[in-house]
Amino acid sequence: MAIKRLLLSRHGESEFLKNNLFCGWVDSPLTEKGKLQSIEAGKLLKKAGVKIDECYTSFLSRAEQSLQIILDYIGQSTIPIYRHWRLNERHYGALTGLNKKQTIEKYGREQVQLWRRSYDVVPPPMEPDHPCYDQIRNNPKFQEYGISLDVIPNAESLKTTVERILPYWNDNIVPKLKQGKTILVVCHGTVIRALVKHLEKLTDDEISLVNIPTAIPLIYEFDSQFEIVKKREYLADAETVKKALDSLKVS
Repeated sequence: MAIKRLLLSRHGESEFLKNNLFCGWVDSPLTEKGKLQSIEAGKLLKKAGVKIDECYTSFLSRAEQSLQIILDYIGQSTIPIYRHWRLNERHYGALTGLNKKQTIEKYGREQVQLWRRSYDVVPPPMEPDHPCYDQIRNNPKFQEYGISLDVIPNAESLKTTVERILPYWNDNIVPKLKQGKTILVVCHGTVIRALVKHLEKLTDDEISLVNIPTAIPLIYEFDSQFEIVKKREYLADAETVKKALDSLKVS
């Protein structure tokens, strides 16, 4: 039976990430650096000789752009792409749009770390007077894709993000993997953390220590019983992964 292979890649640098801002559901596009990072992700996939059967991404431009750049680079731009709001980044509530360093200075590193990395602590909700509230809810792409306003959260923890993602994962992606297809998911850091927690059955404390580097694909392989035989193996060398993770730390 064919190897069941899942590849997960975080999108390249977005404008919000460049400026060290909490992004969440804001539709922040890639920077030029982010586009180059996506090309590098494509290079890693091409070097590994991976042939993708289907792709999945979110409704947010930074993930969609990254995926398209990757597919163009590896010469597989015509394969099926499926988009869904359940693969959107975690909603950071009232933190959205705030500078991470300034937020630490205001609330303290411990509190901000709880909001960012704990499993079930929810940040303050985004209220209608928040500067990004209408920008998110009136995103024309959301309307084009038919997302209902009542499913847009006002804040999420990693726990509620897991709960949002799993129905789509179980109903749409798992059946394709069980057919032996090689699946590429290009989305967001917290979404990948949610999938890592689910796949590896990590504890709440264990997942708090996991971060996902930008635009470095990681791979899982499954046997005929859909048990993991290869897990969280990055396609880049350890030093490249470390540098990518270090660049995400908030000083």
